[in-house]
Amino acid sequence: MINRVVLVGRLTRDVDLRYTQGGTAVGRFTVAVTRNFKNSQGERDSDFINCTMWRKAAESFANFAHKGTLVGVDGRIQTGSYTNKDGAKVYTTEVVVDEFSLLSPKNKQESAPSQGGGQSSRSDGKHQQPADSGFDSGTPISDDDLPF
Repeated sequence: MINRVVLVGRLTRDVDLRYTQGGTAVGRFTVAVTRNFKNSQGERDSDFINCTMWRKAAESFANFAHKGTLVGVDGRIQTGSYTNKDGAKVYTTEVVVDEFSLLSPKNKQESAPSQGGGQSSRSDGKHQQPADSGFDSGTPISDDDLPF
């Protein structure tokens, strides 16, 4: 079986970096990817892909990537579901990112080291995130909820 995703696009907002109760970093962000073809009005549409990154890679990504940054991400698609506050079942699809590259030119104010025109990072080990993708900012993530 193969489950690989490679995206190149721009961040729609700064990375939402949080920590589990055990101190594990988790970053959530959205990448806007413009389609290669035009719609019936002659315009190019974009897809907005939700992504999650874990541990040190999430911290590095949050430090160096900001709204509008052109990024490349490599990961896998993960689906899940949860029941919202109204009792309705919500289905989710996101990319769990293993590697990233910063593709935007480095600003003079940034102090990120450059590696071949872009900053790259790889997560250590295989990661899974909890199936509940409804990130409730008021509820901390328990280490018991993590599948690793």
